[in-house]
Amino acid sequence: MGLFLRWVFAFLLLAATYNPTPYNFVSWALASYQTQLPLIVLSGLVLVVAYIVYLTATLRSIGLFGMILVLAIVAAIVWVLYDRGFINLANPTLNTWIALFSLSLVLAIGMYWSILWRRISGQLEVDDNDP
Repeated sequence: MGLFLRWVFAFLLLAATYNPTPYNFVSWALASYQTQLPLIVLSGLVLVVAYIVYLTATLRSIGLFGMILVLAIVAAIVWVLYDRGFINLANPTLNTWIALFSLSLVLAIGMYWSILWRRISGQLEVDDNDP
């Protein structure tokens, strides 16, 4: 359940920032920046803080190489689904949703990796050194 919830929150964060529907931060900000600039700045800062939390945890947990590796695995899965005819990549809307799903999966795995590593190996990952 932990990985699933982390994925849901990562997906919501990415989809709230941008998605192919008109209901996202980028579309809202571009359409109403002249009348709602303070609210747009506040919302943008909240999104930036959420991204910093997710990216910091992910980079500390699996690192840049791990992020690239997870993204490569997801890309290979998409390739297999395309090759087998399950998805058609000619649809730009579908491509955007696939990208959102892929990136959210990378962030969720990064957030969950330390917990999974501790369960598998019994070892803790420690970032801070106490004197």
